[in-house]
Amino acid sequence: MHRTFLLMCLLTVSLMNQVIGLETLTSKYGDTIEIPCNKGQLKETDVTLVKWKYEGGNILVKQLDQNATISPDVNYKNRVSIKKDFSLVITQVTMTDQRTFTCMVVEKDDILEYPVQVTIYKVPSQPQITNLTTAMAVGKPTMLAQCRTEGASPAANITWFKNKTPLMTDRAAIKINTNVDVDKETRLSTTTSTLEYTAVKEDIDAKFTCQVQHIQSANMDSSPLVFTVNYPTEKVDLQVVSQGPFKEGDNVTLKCTADGNPPPSSYSFYINGEKKTVDSNIYTLTNVTRENTGDYKCSLVDNEDIVASVPITVEYLDVVLSTTGKIVKKLGESLEVTVDVKASGAAQTSWKKGNAKLNSLSKFDKLTYSDSGMYECVVSMAGLKKTRTFELVVEGPPVIKNLIKERGEGMAKVLKCVAEGSPKPTVQWSVNGTSAESAYEHGKVTYSITIVPNGNLTVSCTASNVLGSDIKSIDVSALVEDVTMDKQADQKDEYSDQTPLAVGIVVGLMLAVVAIGLAYWLYMKKSRQGSWKTGEKEDGSVEESKKLEESQNQKADV
Repeated sequence: MHRTFLLMCLLTVSLMNQVIGLETLTSKYGDTIEIPCNKGQLKETDVTLVKWKYEGGNILVKQLDQNATISPDVNYKNRVSIKKDFSLVITQVTMTDQRTFTCMVVEKDDILEYPVQVTIYKVPSQPQITNLTTAMAVGKPTMLAQCRTEGASPAANITWFKNKTPLMTDRAAIKINTNVDVDKETRLSTTTSTLEYTAVKEDIDAKFTCQVQHIQSANMDSSPLVFTVNYPTEKVDLQVVSQGPFKEGDNVTLKCTADGNPPPSSYSFYINGEKKTVDSNIYTLTNVTRENTGDYKCSLVDNEDIVASVPITVEYLDVVLSTTGKIVKKLGESLEVTVDVKASGAAQTSWKKGNAKLNSLSKFDKLTYSDSGMYECVVSMAGLKKTRTFELVVEGPPVIKNLIKERGEGMAKVLKCVAEGSPKPTVQWSVNGTSAESAYEHGKVTYSITIVPNGNLTVSCTASNVLGSDIKSIDVSALVEDVTMDKQADQKDEYSDQTPLAVGIVVGLMLAVVAIGLAYWLYMKKSRQGSWKTGEKEDGSVEESKKLEESQNQKADV
């Protein structure tokens, strides 16, 4: 009794009532919906009582440690339940469930309400075409068809299309009437739309469809509707059905159509000036060549003045490569490859060597082993492509480029013989050992052998192929320092190669110093002579002065 009195007091205290912001929830017609109370965030220990209700009725009450009490409301008594988190579960929802449900929560010292707005939607049915007519007359309004869709919420919209272009009422050629009816019991909508249309000549083979549009589903289109439009032929049209550009060997299909209805059953085609009448509107040119380039025509059989024409161009591409197949050349020789292209338009040429693209293929003035490989020339134009290839093989007798020795493990020595030539040289060593070889690239391969010499010996490397051979030798010692001494000897050779250059520099510097000293000596001598001559004029005898003047006069005369 005390507990009931406390609940009544709480319900009557307005200051403690709190209404939370309205939450919305959407469900599909016929589904089961779960309506959360306070978004499922209630704690069972804090709740004394939970009551679910709607405007005009109660649904159920759940008290602490008691089973839920469901009200006898005919709308919900067999369709509702409550979860542990106090969410309300409604099965098989209908349009009557589209309303606001309120979860009232009574806690120890507070009362809270959590309203949830539930919206029910139902996808409409597929479009149904009724009252379909079969023909249209040019210039006369005709009721073509009625489009209908049922059982929607909210109401569906219907749009008519002609050749995928939406039609709008213009009160002249197009009139569209749309009605929406709502079932009083189910509260579901039915949308009906009728299309009245005035045909024109261009409507022959036009496809009309109605489309059902709904906010909760993808657009649904009816099957295309094609109506007969009757009018006499005024012009013909010739089309190239095949997709160009056309190349030699293709088949080209022509289609002649008339704007009248019913269309003619036969047409006349003019192929290279020759008239050919066929019981069809299709004519196919087979295995065309460049000579088939020109204008083509079609006309009515009984009226050649109603005619249409279309130009056809047959593209062609001829490529001749001056070099084909396998070409074998000697090392150092020259090679020039030319491409002769004859085409109906501008062609593009590209080159590849193996998988690598080349900017161009210029003349080989002096062939090297790296020039060997498979070359590909691709010429393309207007959908045509021609590929020409040739293989270049550069051959030469073996040449041993280098023969060196390196320290191996322990007392072992590793000898390396670098050979160049094509076909790939083979190597014969004058001693036995563990042999290995590198990859053969650009005409070069490195053979190595590991030996453990017991004493001083000379090892020979002989490289050979079908074009010749080459041999080199190297001295090998059993001493560990052998490789180091060889390196020092190499360094001495390097220094000896640099000695002439150093001597030349020193001699040049010495000559420059001598030249500068000589110039300075001549300058000083001339200066002293000038001073001596001046003193003679001042302090010398009269006779000596006269001799000096005579000498100077003689020099002046000269």
